[in-house]
Amino acid sequence: MTIRVFGGKVALGRAAAVQAADIIRRAIGERGAARILVATGSSQLEFLDALTAAPDLAWPRVEMFHLDEYVGLPAGHPAGFRRYLLERLIRRTGITRYHLLDGEMDPEGTCERVGRLLAAAPVDTAFVGIGENGHVAFNDPPADFEIDAPYLIVRLDEACRRQQVGEGWFRTIGDVPERAITISVRQIMKARVVISVVPDARKAEAVRRSLEGPIGPETPASILRTHPDATLYLDQTSASLLAPGTLRRSASAV
Repeated sequence: MTIRVFGGKVALGRAAAVQAADIIRRAIGERGAARILVATGSSQLEFLDALTAAPDLAWPRVEMFHLDEYVGLPAGHPAGFRRYLLERLIRRTGITRYHLLDGEMDPEGTCERVGRLLAAAPVDTAFVGIGENGHVAFNDPPADFEIDAPYLIVRLDEACRRQQVGEGWFRTIGDVPERAITISVRQIMKARVVISVVPDARKAEAVRRSLEGPIGPETPASILRTHPDATLYLDQTSASLLAPGTLRRSASAV
């Protein structure tokens, strides 16, 4: 895994977007289309701002899937990831090939239907974050590293649900749904390239465990260390607990 540390979230997001845009352009140039997996949440805002502003991206040739969605949450809810992606990616770019996860009406059917589409061809790049509890997508610890289904329904742990309140998406923990659709760990690992965008001091302990602790289900994001082409983008605060030997500083704030 390549680790890149920046002085702030904006610089981090711009750098990650440059890599992501290059991957998309290359895939379109080589095969006529690109397939991407997109993360959501507060940690991805600067990255998506930069990516949607990237020049010369043929968005109509991009097919987009996303990582997760709450079960039972209406499509228009301010915390819903369908609304998030429509507002922050789809409408900004004019992307036309996208598959939104509907966890409201038939979550099991959504897992099967969108999972079949996702598994039909390789994914060029997956954008992922790391949760405060070390989760990747909504695979909370202990995560299932063995299930091969593209999507599954999981029960969210308390730490995950409290994070959603802390980020301001919900007023109380009682408002946060207890279940969600999530992409599986194995499906993330099948992507050709993984770009993990993880700013903020509140993620520092999860980053430390993911990079310096054992690789295993108790810290789900630790599995990213085994991917052949993964880059982790940190800012100074999210990298603040890492041992000096862990870091290879390759960029600075702008």
